[in-house]
Amino acid sequence: MSGAPSIFRTVMGADFHRLHPQLQRRFSVGLAGGEACTGRGVMDRIWHGRGFVKPFLALGGTRNILVPRQGRNVPFVIENVPYTDTYGRETVTFVRTFDLPGGPRRFDAQMVLSPKGDRVLDYLGTHQHLASDLHFRAQPDGSLLIRSGEHRFREGPVDCRVPSLIGGDAEVRESWDEDAGRFRIQVRVTNSRFGPLFGYEGSFTATYTDVRTCGVRPGLRPVREEARA
Repeated sequence: MSGAPSIFRTVMGADFHRLHPQLQRRFSVGLAGGEACTGRGVMDRIWHGRGFVKPFLALGGTRNILVPRQGRNVPFVIENVPYTDTYGRETVTFVRTFDLPGGPRRFDAQMVLSPKGDRVLDYLGTHQHLASDLHFRAQPDGSLLIRSGEHRFREGPVDCRVPSLIGGDAEVRESWDEDAGRFRIQVRVTNSRFGPLFGYEGSFTATYTDVRTCGVRPGLRPVREEARA
C-alpha cells in the first residue's frame, strides 16, 4: 500500500486500519498502488422482495442497475479496476456479472471520492443516471459495513433527490472467512415503507493484477459519465 491512499482508505481514515488485512488489501485498489482486483465465486442466493418490485428491477436491469432475476448457487465475477474518468477523477469499477440461467446479468457501479473527501460517490448503471452517497465503517470483527445515504437522479438538466418513498437503502457487509480462505458478502436493499426489495449473499476469492499492464478491458467503463458530484 505504497504511494497515495486509495479512495476508500482516504474516506475511512484511521478506521481503515481496523479492517482485516485481507479487506485492507482489497480496498487499497487504486491508481497509486497500481492494482486491480477480480473476485470470482458463487452467490448462494439472489432474492427479490414482493411481486410489485419486479417491474422496477426489470427496468433497472436494462441499464445494469440491480438484477431482475432470482437464483441460487449463481457463479459471479466482480471487477474492481481503477482508472481516471473523463473529468480527471480517480474511479474504481464495481462491476458484478452474474451467470444466471438465460444469460449473464450485470450490476454496474463506478466509485469516486467526493470533492470534500468525506464520502464515496457511487454512480450506478451504464449511464450513471443514479448516484448515491456511501459511508464506510469498520466493524469490531474486522469486517466492513457500507451504508448508502442520499440518492440522486440525473439526466440532462434534471438533478433531483430520489424520495425515500420510492428509493432503496443499501447495506453491504463484506468480511474475510479465515477457515474458508474466502471473502463473504451480503447485500440488502430495503425501502422504508415497503420493506426488502433486493439482495444477494455469497462468497468469493480474489486475484490481483497490475492495472498498468492490463488496463481497463473494453465494456467495463460506463457508456456515459456524470460530472456532477
